Amino acid sequence: MRKILVVIDMQKDFVDGVLGTKEAQGIVTNVIDRIKSYNKEDIVATKDTHKADYLQTQEGQNLPVEHCIEGTDGWEFDKAIEEALGDVLVFCKSAFGSEELVDYLFELNQKEALEIELVGLCTDICVVLNALSLKSKMPEVKISVRMSCCAGTTPKSHEAALLTMKVCQIEVK
Repeated sequence: MRKILVVIDMQKDFVDGVLGTKEAQGIVTNVIDRIKSYNKEDIVATKDTHKADYLQTQEGQNLPVEHCIEGTDGWEFDKAIEEALGDVLVFCKSAFGSEELVDYLFELNQKEALEIELVGLCTDICVVLNALSLKSKMPEVKISVRMSCCAGTTPKSHEAALLTMKVCQIEVK
């Protein structure tokens, strides 16, 4: 059984930038420890990726805070995370979930059985959506989320997202 780590949106804007929180800053070391526990070929990552017209998008109208604009400093991974990740496969996504990530892991699972662990930001938006998308496409694959390596937009919404995933048979570790 091959174990894959998915590192979700550990970017500067979410850690200590315009949408950063102390909870997000507090998981960086834990995420690095998880990255170091996997072989590089078994790690993939995502980057929230918006264009200059972000404020004109539906997301931008609901969350009118420019963030993760491609090419900006805030779009880059947190420096320590980037160093730990090295040269892993990165999926740039313009929405909360990544269909490319799900399709990639689905195809990989067709070749060899996988277990998938997710860590990153934000538990209540991109982590939960990617976890549920993976579970929907691969209901028999063991999918887990490590709660000490995730942070939500608020502690309350973090807990709610963890409960949602647990109810949907995603293991919360």
